[in-house]
Amino acid sequence: MIVSEGSPERLVEIRNVTVRAGGREILDHVDLSVSRGEIVTLIGLNGAGKSTLARVLLGLTAPDEGEVHRIPGLKIGYSPQHLQRDPALPISVRRFLNLDDRHHETALKQVLNDVGAAGILDTPLSDISGGELHRVLLARSLLRHPDLLVLDEPLAGVDVTSQSDLYRVIGDIRDRYHCGVLLVSHDLHVVMAATDRVVCLNHHVCCTGHPRSITSHPQFVSLFGKQVADVVAVYAHSHDHAHDAEGHPVPLDEAESRTRAANASGGD
Repeated sequence: MIVSEGSPERLVEIRNVTVRAGGREILDHVDLSVSRGEIVTLIGLNGAGKSTLARVLLGLTAPDEGEVHRIPGLKIGYSPQHLQRDPALPISVRRFLNLDDRHHETALKQVLNDVGAAGILDTPLSDISGGELHRVLLARSLLRHPDLLVLDEPLAGVDVTSQSDLYRVIGDIRDRYHCGVLLVSHDLHVVMAATDRVVCLNHHVCCTGHPRSITSHPQFVSLFGKQVADVVAVYAHSHDHAHDAEGHPVPLDEAESRTRAANASGGD
């Protein structure tokens, strides 16, 4: 993989990836990249293919078409969306962090401190709050000193106050560990946080760009609805296509022709 002089190191790049299942395309010729020091937020409605795209990036799902390029020796830290906790099977935070490998006490305390969860090392996992659990999952992903962090719905079930703090923690971790971060979320408020680039997925890449301002972009409204667009910070981006009545992408010139034809027909 070629990196231009002075440009960030591109950790992973997905090119023209298509994944099919059950006779339909879960991902349709998707491009995505994450560079070192960059936070990319992947948003989309439930069922849009976000988790499948994350699995392709992690190497857990092989694409039917397209290419996945990773830097040699890429270390990935992954924080899952859900973790079932069974009170009948007590396990401490310490033991959970040591499930894959035994880490030095100093390392355990350091990662918990980095995620803002110091002092719960010996607390039963079943006794900590939802926000603390997300921090512990994040801490576990940091023990490998990853080049790339993949965080699947890191704010699920977390109250608004804790969400704001977790935004800050993720930004601090990016700076401290000098890693790339891919946030996978349906929580559109993520785009207001420390995000460098937003990718909106609807089986294909619908639109992408930098968070800029609160607005009601027509393509964003068509996907999420006007009420959401009125209250969520969205991003300025290029959009080279529209969608037909069935949700399939249509070139803008074709969409404009259809609109003119429909208007003409309605005026007869």
